Amino acid sequence: MTHNVRHYRLERPKGYRFTPGQATEVSIDKEGWQDKKRPFTFTGLPEDDTLEFTIKSYFDHSGVTNQLWSLGAGDRLLLRDVWGTIQYRGTGTFIAGGAGVTPFIAILRHLNATGKIGGNRLIVSNQTEKDIILREEFEAMKGLEVVWTVTADPKSRLEQERIDGDFLKRHVPDFGGNFYLCGPDDMVKDLRSLLDEAGADVANVTWEK
Repeated sequence: MTHNVRHYRLERPKGYRFTPGQATEVSIDKEGWQDKKRPFTFTGLPEDDTLEFTIKSYFDHSGVTNQLWSLGAGDRLLLRDVWGTIQYRGTGTFIAGGAGVTPFIAILRHLNATGKIGGNRLIVSNQTEKDIILREEFEAMKGLEVVWTVTADPKSRLEQERIDGDFLKRHVPDFGGNFYLCGPDDMVKDLRSLLDEAGADVANVTWEK
């Protein structure tokens, strides 16, 4: 999907259900990896015959995501119970940093498939354009307002600003709606403070805890 992001499609265990935005802890079913658990969000639709994950791999250390990159057809993953706090509560603004967009993928795909995407907004910050996940798919969702910004890509024609208070005021006309946040911990903490300062109701702000 990008230079360091792949989607993984799995056989769906019988009776295994999730709602858009939920995740599970995943391990690789190989010796030495079965007990190494990492949380990943489902990115397919809940009614699909298969399960799908969209996962960024980090190649600077020998961890789970690095190992995942080497897997192929016939390899097995171990899945556990579903969990997650990012669940759709109504029309609003989704704000993500990098791979933090993944909990929003199934939600936005589901809204698009059911004709309920209109009025929602997606704001995503990445380092470079090549890091953007599912750019073409999101931009093709009619009714979804999409804002990309990059922070380390001076040749890009996209916005090149970090998401701060002024950025939010330019791109969010109404702070009375719902907000969904996911990204690095410091980014999410800063966004919560910025939204509070802008007048957003804390009860309308959902983030991955």
